[in-house]
This record gives sequence, structure tokens and C-alpha cells, in this order.
Amino acid sequence: MTAAQLMFRKNVSMYAVAFAPKSSWYGAAVRSLNALRDRLAAVNPASVSPAELRALKREELASLGSVIFHELYFLNLGGDAKIPDMVKTALEKSFGGVHQWRRDFVASAQALAGGPGWVVLSYSPYDGRLYNQIAIDHSQAMVGAAPILVLDMYEHAYHLEFGANAAAYVDVFIRVIDWTAVAERLMRAAGDRERNEAGTAQEALPSISVEELHTVMHSEQQFQVVDARPRNYVSRDPDTMPDAVWRDPERVDDWCAQLSPEAPVFVYCAYGFEVGRSVTTALRERGFDARYIRGGLAAWYGVGGARAVRGLPSA
Repeated sequence: MTAAQLMFRKNVSMYAVAFAPKSSWYGAAVRSLNALRDRLAAVNPASVSPAELRALKREELASLGSVIFHELYFLNLGGDAKIPDMVKTALEKSFGGVHQWRRDFVASAQALAGGPGWVVLSYSPYDGRLYNQIAIDHSQAMVGAAPILVLDMYEHAYHLEFGANAAAYVDVFIRVIDWTAVAERLMRAAGDRERNEAGTAQEALPSISVEELHTVMHSEQQFQVVDARPRNYVSRDPDTMPDAVWRDPERVDDWCAQLSPEAPVFVYCAYGFEVGRSVTTALRERGFDARYIRGGLAAWYGVGGARAVRGLPSA
């Protein structure tokens, strides 16, 4: 791998945080969408020709698709190779396994090498399956499906670091997928279906609702709250629950001794699934009375829970 390619890999999390502000293509799509919406808002349907209205609507659809695809792409960069169990289960169900999915996804990307388009892993609620799609423009998408992983195959996405070597670009992309983001998108799209199929073993794991947590916080009971969202996720959204302390979910052994064994530990991630449960399980194995917070930080905000502003994690 060349130095330029290594730099691309190193900087992908920065792109994810900032929505790639140096991307003129993304910025142009946002400006175009805003301009089109202004034009459509001022249009009098009685005074515009059908052809002009069709053209404006097509342009709006393409610009909106470009904005959404770019943002999904930036935000599914910056992770590691660890695929959550829920995603593995879904890939096995739809493709026969992670290897088979990867082979099909990479082949789809290579089919677009040198030409415009996107490769999109989408979840279809119609049949509860995942599909690798090729979108040759910004407005192509599977009807009713939710994109959970997006790869930009337009040449401007990779030519600075990789030149014409699209295969190398795709290889690096596969290595730096933020699978936590993919899992969260899948959970939102699939609801209970994928959570149930991911296995019932975790269902017995002790938990607490956000309403119950609110009651505990306003009582005399001693408690501890751990924000276990991955570092790159916290970097994008550092706000947290009151009294919560961020801890790296990948380094439980490094910080668990700082917890008191005398008070319950309430653990949350973004949506109360993979990461929060994994950290809760690890803490219980080490003797702590740990419980994951159902619905995670999203559920807490959903019931009007207070936010505490925190700086970015340093350790």
C-alpha cells in the first residue's frame, strides 16, 4: 500500500466527522438541492410547463440522492474490521456468510470502476433481506429499502489517492468500514426482526429502561453511568447523559477497576444494542452489577432526558 493510500486510510474518520468539507462534489450537491427547493417553492404550477416541472423534479431527486449518499458514505467510514453479531446474522441469512457478501459487494464495485455510480448494501423490509445494489446515478434506489452501507465509486472519490487503481480503493474501503454505524442503520431499518434473529441469549441480560433510570437518578440510590459508545461515534456527538463517564468499549479491562463494586453500573451506547450489551456482559463477568440501558442514548433523548455537554474523549 502506498503512502497516499495509507494516508487515505488514516484520515477516513476525519472525513466522517466533518462530512468531508473539502469535497466540492458534496458541497455542490447541497447548494444545488437548496437552489432547486427555492425554485420549486416559487413555482406556480399553473404557469409552468409540464416539461419544466418534470425537469425540476428530476433534478431535485438527483440532488437529494447525492446529498444523502455522500453523507451515508462519509459516516460509514472510520471503523475497524469487527462486524457486530446482528450484522453477521443478517449477512449470513441474505448471502450465506460475510465472505460471500464481501465477494459480491467487491465485484459490484469493480463493475463500476472507471464509471459513475454507487454500491449500496440495502435492507428491504418487504422480505427482510439485504441486497447489494448498483446505482449508476444519484436517484437509483430499491423501492422501500433502507441503505445501510454506501460506497462512492465516482472517480473523484479515489483518484487523488489511488489514481486509476479502483481495486485498491475498494480494498481499503472494506478495511475501514464503520460497522457500528452499519449495525445502527440496520437496527433502525429492521426493527425487532433482526434483533430477534441475532440470538436470544442476550435477551436475559439485565437491563433498565430510560424511565426507570430517570427515577433512579432522582433518588438517594448510588449509581454509576457509563457511556460506552465507540470513540469515533462520540467524536461526532460528544453530548451525553448527566453524570455519565465515557469509557472506551474496546478497553474494559483498562478502566473497570475505576468502578465501584458497591453500586449498580448502567451502560449505554447509541441505541442500546450491540455495544452497550457487550460492555454490560463484560462488566458482569468481572463481578459488577451492570445493566444496559434499553434504547440507549436515543431513547433517553426521546423521552426528553437532559443532555450534558462533554469534551471529546482523550483516553
